[in-house]
Amino acid sequence: MLVSRLTLMIIAAIVWYGGSIAVLFKGGVLVKGAYALDNQSLWAFTAPVVGVAIGLVKARYIFNHACKKNVLRIRALPHPRIWQFFRPGMLVFLAIIIPTGAWMSRMAVGEFSYLCGVAALDLKSGLLEDESILQY
Repeated sequence: MLVSRLTLMIIAAIVWYGGSIAVLFKGGVLVKGAYALDNQSLWAFTAPVVGVAIGLVKARYIFNHACKKNVLRIRALPHPRIWQFFRPGMLVFLAIIIPTGAWMSRMAVGEFSYLCGVAALDLKSGLLEDESILQY
């Protein structure tokens, strides 16, 4: 099924934004769980800050580059097909990382340090710069 290049870019943006929102929400829930376990610990407050800081750096230096490469790849497709919004390797990566993230969250339940760690990781992963996806 042939589609326009713009359609592929929009699908890619929806996947990135949808995943980002879901991971940020999940990170917030994990932070709340860690705070409920130990609201006196500095880590309950430090983990989200560290996650956000790392996420901003990652968005600036890694995510923007990856988005630009994907948009350039889509623009170069001679006959864009609906499944070409990401490279096959990226689809495999997503198929691995999504269940892994869910498993990590389940394993962290009730464990303060794991909750803080997974929350920081989720908040780091969920951050991206809004304009970076469609600016190219």
